[in-house]
Amino acid sequence: MLQQYPEVNSFLEYLRFEKRYSRHTSVAYQNDLESFSHFLSEFFNSPSIKDVNAAMARSWLAALKEDGITSKSINRKISTLKSFFKYLMKEGVIETTPMSIVTAPKMSKRLPVYVEEKDMQTLFDYVEFKDDWKGKTQRLILKLFYSTGMRISELVNLKESQVDFSYNQIKVLGKGNKERIIPVSNETMQEILNYINEKPATGLTNNLFTNKKGKPLIGRTVFNYVRKNLSLVTTVRKKSPHILRHSFATHLANNGADLNAVKELLGHSSLAATQVYTHNSIEKLKEVFKRAHPKA
Repeated sequence: MLQQYPEVNSFLEYLRFEKRYSRHTSVAYQNDLESFSHFLSEFFNSPSIKDVNAAMARSWLAALKEDGITSKSINRKISTLKSFFKYLMKEGVIETTPMSIVTAPKMSKRLPVYVEEKDMQTLFDYVEFKDDWKGKTQRLILKLFYSTGMRISELVNLKESQVDFSYNQIKVLGKGNKERIIPVSNETMQEILNYINEKPATGLTNNLFTNKKGKPLIGRTVFNYVRKNLSLVTTVRKKSPHILRHSFATHLANNGADLNAVKELLGHSSLAATQVYTHNSIEKLKEVFKRAHPKA
């Protein structure tokens, strides 16, 4: 598969065991590098890794664009190549990276989709969840997604030991095994405590969320819980855990939260990733202006 480029295999091992990237992220890197190596084999007769240059990388990216690959996907592949060649420089395999002069295509900015505050209020105030283990699990999952902005992988893997009842906070293990602390309201902490006290006494797992048999929930189950319940209160096209993450961040920004604080709560590595939520705030202000100002 990648016999002609053993450097790729060592890079993938570095991502898995040193950077501790998730399996999903590692597979994405692997797919990108396999695609690039096949392209090099077909069009450039498999040059050595030291002879790969910017023109070859650009040719691959151009071919992807002709195949209808989106700018977002192409940018991700550029990021993969930059990380790969940066690793090779660090290991002393190459002296310079061919990616230093390869630029990413511009992307049109799309505002994050989110659920309106009133609809989230409706979800927790008026939607009736069944008074059984499944119903209680669904309600608390939705509450935590909206109250903390957690990613689905972070919630599925959340342990009871990560909930700090003394300080009303949750320690979340995010991307790249980066820890962050998220404050939680007294009301939500009480709901978590009640949930733990009612858990099936199986001792099968320390995961916070389980099914009625005490086994950890999987991502697909959690996704379906969110989609089913959001369908009751909103017409947004995507009804996923990530939409609740967007809703968490957007509602904070709309209500005047400091952007750096939102960045820390989301676990973003740079402020640029968080700034998109200020655009939603501006759009909200425009709506208010149009409705309220006589000359709007």
